Amino acid sequence: MASKVELVVEVKSPADKLWAALRDSTELFPKIFPEQYKSIETVEGDGKSAGTVRLLKYTEAVPMLTFAKEKLEVADDENKVVSYSVVDGELVDFYKNFKITLKVAKAAAAEGEGEAGAVVNWSMEFDKANDQVPDPDVIKETATKTFHDLDDYLLKN
Repeated sequence: MASKVELVVEVKSPADKLWAALRDSTELFPKIFPEQYKSIETVEGDGKSAGTVRLLKYTEAVPMLTFAKEKLEVADDENKVVSYSVVDGELVDFYKNFKITLKVAKAAAAEGEGEAGAVVNWSMEFDKANDQVPDPDVIKETATKTFHDLDDYLLKN
């Protein structure tokens, strides 16, 4: 039976800027997060459209994972929604299906404040390969940290 974990993260960066950075993660993430990613490369498709497959190579600092291949299922720039499934790598041994969906929305600006920040709605759907497989809590924690660290980077650049 599929399980679903959801997360909502508020950031200070404008939604358009955050979305652009997330869509450019193939280039940006290895530069911003060298402690996590050795490299990210597009191995199929144009890197932006549904059907694209990316190969993510992780550093030794990432527990239990050396690589993942993810297939972009949904890429909707107008609504700022992206969804991808992990199709190869160690995660496939633990989870039969593993899908991440994220949506970036503009946060409501408080009166008298400048440009509003953004809200990221992130979800992870998965089926465990067996009952011994733990919930992927570390992935949720990493996602939270990534959104905050990306926000810090964007506010400085």
